[in-house]
Amino acid sequence: MNTEQQIEFDKIKEIWAGLAITGSAKEKIAKVTVFLDELELNKNLRDTTNSRKMIETLGNPPLQDVTEIREILLEASKGACLTPYQLERVEKVLVVVERLKDYLTRGKQYENPLAYYDENLDELKDLREEICRQIRYEAVDDHASNVLYDVRTRIARAEEAVKQKAEQVIRNNKDCMADTFYTLRNGRVCVPVKKEYRFRIPGSVIDKSASGNTVFVEPAALAKYYEELQLLRVEEENEVYRILYTLSALVSDSEPIMEENMNMIEKLDFIFSKGKLSMDLDCIEPKINLDRRIVLKEARHPLMDRQVNVPLNFKLGTVIESNNVSNDEKKTIRGIVITGPNTGGKTVSIKTVMINSYMAQCGLHVPCKEAEICMNSNYLSDIGDGQNLSENLSTFSAHIKNVLEILQKINKESFIIMDELGSGTDPAEGMGIATAILEELWKSGANFLVTTHYPEIKEYAKKHENIINARMTFDRETLMPTYRMIIGEAGESCAFYIADRLGMPESMLKVAVEAAYGKEALKAYSFRSNKDVSKIENRKIRKDKKTVNTPKLTAQFKIGDSVMVYPDKKIGIVCEQENDKGVLRVQIAGRKIWINHKRIKLHVSADELYPEDYDFSIIFDSVENRKIRHDMERKYTEEIIQSE
Repeated sequence: MNTEQQIEFDKIKEIWAGLAITGSAKEKIAKVTVFLDELELNKNLRDTTNSRKMIETLGNPPLQDVTEIREILLEASKGACLTPYQLERVEKVLVVVERLKDYLTRGKQYENPLAYYDENLDELKDLREEICRQIRYEAVDDHASNVLYDVRTRIARAEEAVKQKAEQVIRNNKDCMADTFYTLRNGRVCVPVKKEYRFRIPGSVIDKSASGNTVFVEPAALAKYYEELQLLRVEEENEVYRILYTLSALVSDSEPIMEENMNMIEKLDFIFSKGKLSMDLDCIEPKINLDRRIVLKEARHPLMDRQVNVPLNFKLGTVIESNNVSNDEKKTIRGIVITGPNTGGKTVSIKTVMINSYMAQCGLHVPCKEAEICMNSNYLSDIGDGQNLSENLSTFSAHIKNVLEILQKINKESFIIMDELGSGTDPAEGMGIATAILEELWKSGANFLVTTHYPEIKEYAKKHENIINARMTFDRETLMPTYRMIIGEAGESCAFYIADRLGMPESMLKVAVEAAYGKEALKAYSFRSNKDVSKIENRKIRKDKKTVNTPKLTAQFKIGDSVMVYPDKKIGIVCEQENDKGVLRVQIAGRKIWINHKRIKLHVSADELYPEDYDFSIIFDSVENRKIRHDMERKYTEEIIQSE
């Protein structure tokens, strides 16, 4: 039994998590459950209300996921040198902190309590400005320090001197060059020299072209500049690391404040996500009580289309208001038995009541016009058929398993909903089971809602203390449910009216009414449909036509038999026996023909013409084929026997 899934609160969580920014807030949303402390619940509801008001007034707050920053801070705390990229991430978070602090400060003019969370945020201006000054575009800026600026200036001059020297070498040795431009190879400035002039240009060969006709030479005249460049780059690298280590140390020193900032960002993200959800689902703040009272006005299931959903007005745990009941006899309603037609909205109604109560006790607003909701120690439900083939559970078995689990957990502060009480078994026995369950629910003192079709249960609720009937209304003319609940009246399933409107014959309906309520009940019913069920032509099963296996013809002629072919009366020799269709092959005057066995007559048997084991290939095969067949018997050959 998973109540959150049965009432679809898990889907509400998915929508809710999609409105959060930080990973921590999403994880917290996934673990949200009902509050059992009244003070804590009311605080969370106020947070939801205040966050919605601030969003409506100032727009969405500037928030950012801080998961990556936690990893960066962990590295900094271990003494690692942060990269320019990591330092820029830190700087961006501090910008978010500054903007968030400004956002909250603006909320103070509206006297919003959430605005005072700004006092827990420290934008660390000095650290942010230092990172911003020294790191730019994920690199240490030239002006990060005077030393770095001086070194990079000298490097630029040295690199320019190298290029000019290389160009001079090319100009002075044009005949030896394969091109008029110098190039970089393996980080070295080289000139393209034709292979045959390699030794005309003093220097080191760094690379060569794919064809090998050009070699790339670093002129010896550049060596001194290169050495100077190497020294300058080492000096530059040392200064860059000094700056990065200094900034990393500043980040490490600010780690406690940064951690507090991130905690506050995650906390505010969770709070504001509740405000966003309230706006998206068009919700209101519910009133909370401990008097076991639920009053909903125009309540909706948050996942249903608002254009289609019919709002529900509902009361539970209140005193019955009726002119026929004296003040001394008034009783408080703890349980409601809901009846009505199939697809009439019974299941949606009980799920709507529970999900509104559940959302409220989780500190969320509820999709109602007005709502007063009591706190419950636990929420228990039995909805759906619960079949499970792997566990060998039928519908009835699953219901009973859930019911027993509910009865183990139930107490007077529980809220229970059960759909189709006692269904899935013999109606008489199911009714008895349903009555016994209702009795246990009543004894517990808990609030409960159940749906059923059993008329006996309606009578039980009518007579029993603290339990009342309710019905879902149904339009008999249009066959459409109205999805409205009327508390205090028992409903009917309307099965006969629905069947009548859909065309079930009157004769069948009368049999159904008599079987259900007896002959006397027929007087109360009048049906429109008086035609029998019209038959339509249906598909028919085709039987398999079994084929009779005819015996295979016995061969009348053998290979080598001399036969007479009619009507020409020519003499031929059988070269292939007849097949199952009675067709055989005969050689006549150097050619072979296919002919039906009925058109030939035995002239001389092969036994009389040829000795035993005679090789008929001498007669029927060509010399070439006989030679190939002979070769095949002795060795492998790629020759092919040609068919005639």
